[in-house]
Amino acid sequence: MPSKAEEILQGFRVNWMKLKDADTGDIIWEVQEDLSLPGQEHEARVPKSVLQCRAVSREINFSSIEPMEKFRVEQKVLFKGRCIEEWLFVFGFVIPNSTNTWENLIEAAPESQMMPANILK
Repeated sequence: MPSKAEEILQGFRVNWMKLKDADTGDIIWEVQEDLSLPGQEHEARVPKSVLQCRAVSREINFSSIEPMEKFRVEQKVLFKGRCIEEWLFVFGFVIPNSTNTWENLIEAAPESQMMPANILK
């Protein structure tokens, strides 16, 4: 018999994710593949133009068969194999048999703390 965590995972799917310029609503990057596999690193090639945004809106659409307590997303940004940014977002309770769209606002650091776009390749 599967554990509760295995049951939750079997019934969970990320349907899509997108990044938008929070000021204009323009889509910067999007993917429509399931990013919910645990322990997997997912590569996202986000355009350099994201560095010009004052804030970025991240939308995640996900479905869950099982209820979840304290659902959260941990996001790490790696550059050349090194973690340069890390965020923790808490959604909270997920209703069973639901599909949800979750939006988070990520504000840019002060310009003095930003990575210059010319470093990226």
